[in-house]
Amino acid sequence: MNVILIAVIVLGVIALIASVVLYVCSKKFAVEEDPRLPAVLEALPGANCGGCGYPGCSGMADALIKGANAGSIEGLSCPVGGAECMAKIADLLGMAVAASEPKVAVVRCGGCFAKRPRTVEYDGLRTCTAVNSCGSGETGCGFGCLGCGDCVAACNFGAIAINGETGLPEVNEELCTSCGACVKACPRHIIEIRPKGKVIKEIPHRVYVSCVNKDKGAVARKNCQAACIGCGKCQKVCKFEAITIENNVSYIDPAKCKACGACVRECPTGAIVATWPLPVLKPKTEAAAPAAAQPAAAQPAAKPVGTDETTK
Repeated sequence: MNVILIAVIVLGVIALIASVVLYVCSKKFAVEEDPRLPAVLEALPGANCGGCGYPGCSGMADALIKGANAGSIEGLSCPVGGAECMAKIADLLGMAVAASEPKVAVVRCGGCFAKRPRTVEYDGLRTCTAVNSCGSGETGCGFGCLGCGDCVAACNFGAIAINGETGLPEVNEELCTSCGACVKACPRHIIEIRPKGKVIKEIPHRVYVSCVNKDKGAVARKNCQAACIGCGKCQKVCKFEAITIENNVSYIDPAKCKACGACVRECPTGAIVATWPLPVLKPKTEAAAPAAAQPAAAQPAAKPVGTDETTK
């Protein structure tokens, strides 16, 4: 009986000491939660997509609180919630937030079935990652879309679908939140987040090169009729220095591009895409033909020699 009593007393003392230690540690190492954190977290959409660059909405909320405590939340933006969400959070934190330009995912590949014919048949796991690891895929182009739909699976908003007629992914701009999940999922990096562009008559106006093929012009053209061949014609006609050519492929800087459409008309392969129908330009009229040469003015006839009367 004494042994049992002693064991109970010892265990009780140990428990008491452990509880005291835990209490002291909880007070000493306690992390105080900002009272604004729950409100900010509730204002976020809860998509946990990572498009903001932080691990989920909780990470974004924590970054916003820290930014507000430091005096600025500039550079922090939720692509899913957009400007409305960020304005609400700014009000909660008593901060000002700059208006961000709407963005959208753009598929930079125009190699549809008709322009990029299949040369081999792939028999294996039907994912872009798997096909890409095996080589160039079913076509001769080692840079274009593989069409297996990794981007579709990665999109949490149903904004991307594979077009059965072209074999290429298409983005629904109304559903796209520019979270960037599709960009990360594409093993060939053909999807880019770009500004939607100026909206005219409900149509966003933007121009981009729908190709990332870095092969030389002849090789690229052989494998895909819609490939950029790096000829430089678009760069020459651009008045805003928005086009650069690197590794045999053109790139249009959206910050400099004015969506004039000159490069679209100049591209010989149709690799440059405009999101609105370009107006048809009237053919240049030929310069007026020079007026027919007028006959020389009649000169007075020379008098015959010897007919002049001499003064006597």
